[in-house]
Amino acid sequence: MPKYIPEPFRIKVVEPIELKDRKTREKVIKSAGYNTFSVKAEDIFIDLMTDSGTSAMSQNQWAAMMIGDESYAGARSFYRLKEVIDEIFGFKFFVPTHQGRAAENILTSVLLKEGDLVPSNQHFDTTEGNIYGRGGTPVNLVNGDAYILDKQVPFKGNMDIEKLKQFIEETGPEHIPFGMITITNNAGGGQPVSMQNIRETAKVYHSYNIPFFIDACRFAENAYYIQQREPGYGHRSILSIAQETFSYADGATMSAKKDGMVNIGGFLAMNDEEMFVNVRNELIMREGFPTYGGLAGRDLDALAVGFKEVLKEDYLEYRLAQTRYLGESFAELGVPVMQPIGAHAVYIDAKQFFTHIPQTELPGIALAVALYEYGGIRGCELGTVAFSHPDPVTGEMIMPELDLVRLAIPRRVYTQSHFDYMIEVMKEIIADKDKFKGYRIVKAPKLMRHFTAQYERLK
Repeated sequence: MPKYIPEPFRIKVVEPIELKDRKTREKVIKSAGYNTFSVKAEDIFIDLMTDSGTSAMSQNQWAAMMIGDESYAGARSFYRLKEVIDEIFGFKFFVPTHQGRAAENILTSVLLKEGDLVPSNQHFDTTEGNIYGRGGTPVNLVNGDAYILDKQVPFKGNMDIEKLKQFIEETGPEHIPFGMITITNNAGGGQPVSMQNIRETAKVYHSYNIPFFIDACRFAENAYYIQQREPGYGHRSILSIAQETFSYADGATMSAKKDGMVNIGGFLAMNDEEMFVNVRNELIMREGFPTYGGLAGRDLDALAVGFKEVLKEDYLEYRLAQTRYLGESFAELGVPVMQPIGAHAVYIDAKQFFTHIPQTELPGIALAVALYEYGGIRGCELGTVAFSHPDPVTGEMIMPELDLVRLAIPRRVYTQSHFDYMIEVMKEIIADKDKFKGYRIVKAPKLMRHFTAQYERLK
């Protein structure tokens, strides 16, 4: 297999981007409080902040938007999407939402009460935020290999089944309104979860009558990993693997801005009819009528096409190879990246990269700022700021084991020359590595603070 697989498409429309000069970039990031979230898009050269909603849509998706039915109720667009969702995910009921966090908001509002706990392999930031916001506690029970950066494990996102059993026994199932698993495991380096682990996780939840929900943002990428790595699945289609995955669950939350390959959209699905009635009522109050759920009809049609396109194996092969090219190139330079390279992003442990900057001085922020100042590249800190939290008993801050910076690759957007440019920028950062200083937070909200926090560079 070549190191870089040619794109299975050709470019039809282009968007100009501009590389601002170094002095301008330094001024921009300082005025943004050293938070890359606060930088205007026009000041970014290569934007790897997220793969959510940043995909390039296909000609078929754009064509589908032209037949969008904008009827308030019963739109044809909804039923075209329903047909596709029924085929792939197979749940009895679903409601569209404007994105994944809306689905999480509705799910927690319907099922969770104050004091409840919600286990998963690893919750992502919006999931954690919605659980905390309802007075609950998210609990991460991913296997121990997930925290060993350079360990080569085929399914590093797997739930630790024994930890899950022990947690339920100690907590009591009556305090767990639902359990989750995230595929792929975004907070832990975009690592996949095996079908065996999904099956075993479902078995544990169901043995205690705990509803099992899958965070399905990158379900197709996870299915491709199962096909490539798990014995007995090499001959299976991506569609059939996805269908089996969801057959073990009671429902799913979905940010379709990832593996739906659209700029906006998501859904919440379930099998329980009583829950669906409550969800539908919440949806009407928060998002919209059940056949549009906060989306335009054209968005529903684009999503229906996107769900079909994401299952194509030539696309998935290219998608994973593109990310691997950047990650392995960084690793060859000595950059501490999460191994094996995930599907949607390259994750760098800034704590190991900047060994002279203690974790309390936010090495992840230092690296995110460096990438912008040196190359106009926007990444996202998903480490100390994003995931540290106070101990509920002592109040002392509990730090994540890895201080990750994520470089998320938008789907069908960048080419090899962009990645080669990033590799050259990284070489320059490495050459000056010992010169970088840490940061401190000067302003931040209590929940999901990494989105809007402001920082100060230490002297």
